[in-house]
Amino acid sequence: MPNPIINNLFTADPTAIVFEDTVYLYTGHDEAPNGTHQYVMNEWLCFSSRDMVKWTAHGPLLKPTDFSWGKSNAYASKVIERKGKFYWYVAVTPADSTVKAIGVAVADRAAGPFRDARGSALISNQVELVEGSDNFDPTVLLDDDGKAYIFWGKNVCYYASLRQDLIDLDGEIRRVELPEFLEGAHIHKRGDWYYLSYGYGFPEKVGYAMSKSIHGPWEFKGILNEIAGNCETNRAAIIDLKGRSYFFYHNGALKGGGSHRRSVCIDYLHYNSDGTMKRVVMTSEGVAPVD
Repeated sequence: MPNPIINNLFTADPTAIVFEDTVYLYTGHDEAPNGTHQYVMNEWLCFSSRDMVKWTAHGPLLKPTDFSWGKSNAYASKVIERKGKFYWYVAVTPADSTVKAIGVAVADRAAGPFRDARGSALISNQVELVEGSDNFDPTVLLDDDGKAYIFWGKNVCYYASLRQDLIDLDGEIRRVELPEFLEGAHIHKRGDWYYLSYGYGFPEKVGYAMSKSIHGPWEFKGILNEIAGNCETNRAAIIDLKGRSYFFYHNGALKGGGSHRRSVCIDYLHYNSDGTMKRVVMTSEGVAPVD
């Protein structure tokens, strides 16, 4: 499937999971009219595929006002699955503040319906934000021992443990020191290595750091993805499927596209023998069908 993979509307901020040999892709939806230069994002979308080429739309599944405390701005998100339940962590503008808050919705099926799991924000004012920071772009890792961790932030990367219910924080909020961290964190694990990818600088490349512990120390390893065409932002999502690794990102490649009308793409991700990741080669051809 040529990149971008969704070509009938604008999609952004990908997060993806593999469940029962099906890939579920969750995205934001850029709706800014042509000629405007602001983010207009009112809902999150979902698509599924068994071959990474043909994608089935499942319609808008969630919007900020599905949270009783939410108001607007369907920004970057993260979905995880545990024991047949699906947890969707999202950053929204709440009704009572201009500072973003992170909520979590839950469903019994990957394609929903999703409902607010708490009735209140998971992360709002628990930490005194550094000036210029905000509760942006959550990413969550379910570790091999069953523990879960959430990372998020703008200009500063924060992280905390989650309780076993996955809808409450467990313990203190800490910071991760990363060079030129802007936003768009993505956490994943491969073997004994933890990988923390993020929007690096501005316009954003994707940089990444590695650690043998979720608590660090994190060692910066360099650039994973270059600036994505005519788009100032970037957001990584990484999955493995049938022996291959895939890298999701967004660019402004669709007709009329740009920084506020973005489109999700997929290319291959490769690792070196020492566990580091090779720089992603962005292509217009995309990836081949999975058998």
